[in-house]
Amino acid sequence: MINLELPQRLTNSQSMMNSIASSIFRPVARKYDGLEHTEAPKELEMLGKLAGQGDGAVAAATKSGDERVAGIKNAGNMSGIIATTELAWGCCGMMLSIPGVGLGNAAISAVGNKEQKERFGKLYCAMAITEPSMGSDSAGVQTTAEQEGEEWVINGEKIFVTAGERGDAVVVWASLDRSLGKAALKSFVVEHGTPGMTVTRTEDKMGLRISDTAAISFVNCRIPKSNILGSAEIADTEEARRKAFGGVMQTFDNTRPQVAAMALGIARGALELTRELLKKEGVDPQYDKPLYSSTALEAEIYNMEADLEAARLLTLKAAWMADNKQPNPKEASICKAKAGRVGNQVTLKCVELCGTLGYSEEQLLEKFARDSKIIDIFEGTQQIQQLVVARHVLGKSSKELK
Repeated sequence: MINLELPQRLTNSQSMMNSIASSIFRPVARKYDGLEHTEAPKELEMLGKLAGQGDGAVAAATKSGDERVAGIKNAGNMSGIIATTELAWGCCGMMLSIPGVGLGNAAISAVGNKEQKERFGKLYCAMAITEPSMGSDSAGVQTTAEQEGEEWVINGEKIFVTAGERGDAVVVWASLDRSLGKAALKSFVVEHGTPGMTVTRTEDKMGLRISDTAAISFVNCRIPKSNILGSAEIADTEEARRKAFGGVMQTFDNTRPQVAAMALGIARGALELTRELLKKEGVDPQYDKPLYSSTALEAEIYNMEADLEAARLLTLKAAWMADNKQPNPKEASICKAKAGRVGNQVTLKCVELCGTLGYSEEQLLEKFARDSKIIDIFEGTQQIQQLVVARHVLGKSSKELK
């Protein structure tokens, strides 16, 4: 049985995260958006310490917890969804810049062993997948990892690495044998300062300008043999290789709902601000009349709220399934596709409805719109998510349906 009603522990966490977002993120969001990645927000230093120490509000909401009610489990995934939504409501770029809370940490949590979780768990870990020659098609990874004695030697280049410069380490996707495609993909933890690893540039971006996005090169970069996440063996049959790749992709089953939550927070922030601005102009939907009797502006509000609620419930379902050890790759892609698209549509519509106030920098609406665009692209584009969902619905492999 699935239960998406939040327990008291999570509603308390939700309130704490909203307080952080409204009192710390919102007041400085415009300032650091203008500074782009040239200056790390000083306001986040204390939050990073709390996350790293494993206590405090941020840690409580983003680290794994466990609550069972009548056999129902709400743990790290659901907690992360709640925290991410509220913090992204304040400023998604600020949220992605909190030291100690990176996408690489989710990968380590998903597939790392006990020793790796203890060794890397307190580091701020980015995740490096995209390369100059490939984006969402993970089978196209050109970065290689070769074992030499007790070390792995990594060579290649990664781009668009969120927190790639400010983080403590990077989880790097690399191939053990490029001739085998995605079956030979593995992930490795590479700490900053490792010889052969170089941040070559940071990107100037349309949105999430507060968050640093880096390009990183690896030239004969040597790391300990124990830094591989999961098994180093390459399966010897096609079926076994598919299962092995499924293990690598398990990271996305956890992170895609988190990305969907970013879209939820941004879109909700835009919609709430739009309602405030429209109310000052006499537009205040009361929900006591049929849709066909509403004004055009009221109808737009109703439709956006309905889409946002659908995306929210899909995201909660995917997180709930992950916490309850139910396979959720289809649901993770569904919620990411729905929330990513809704986030774009809602923020742009809010800019449109508010006219000059929406387009100017007087309000945060134009920033919300810019920030929302990447949510529909990274962690797998809208098209990739739909393809993943279609494969699951039709029971086809990646070779059968491309």
